[in-house]
Order: sequence, then C-alpha cells, then structure tokens
Amino acid sequence: MPQHQFIRFSLSLSREQCLKVYQGLAKNISVLADDGRRIAFPAGNIQPFLTRQGINGYFEMELTAENKFVRLHRLR
Repeated sequence: MPQHQFIRFSLSLSREQCLKVYQGLAKNISVLADDGRRIAFPAGNIQPFLTRQGINGYFEMELTAENKFVRLHRLR
C-alpha cells in the first residue's frame, strides 16, 4: 500500500497578505519546501491559521500517494 508523503515548509505572510486570503482574493499559496520543491496549494487550506498579525510558522502538509491533500499541520 502506497505511503502518504509529508512536505515541510516555512510560511510567512503579512497581515495584508492574510487579508487577501481571508477575502478570497488570493486563490493559491506558493512556497519552497524544505526539500527544494516549489509547491502550490489552495489558499483556503491555511485559513485555520490566519491571525490578525499574519502567519509566521513552520508547517507540514500531508498528501496521499496520489498527491491529494489530506491535511495541513502547524509544527511551530
């Protein structure tokens, strides 16, 4: 049975950038993963982590073997 994959990355968004996500104006987020891959995912996936100050943290994204999104977890 294929294993899930885990991609770790840092994410830092200003208050203004987070506002665009919250308002639905930003559709995708693009980041450089720790392993050097550029990944893009729907901005809605980070909505649970939005604060008034923005986002500044280290995250782990879980994907199925078929690259389907499972969850996003804040590590710190």
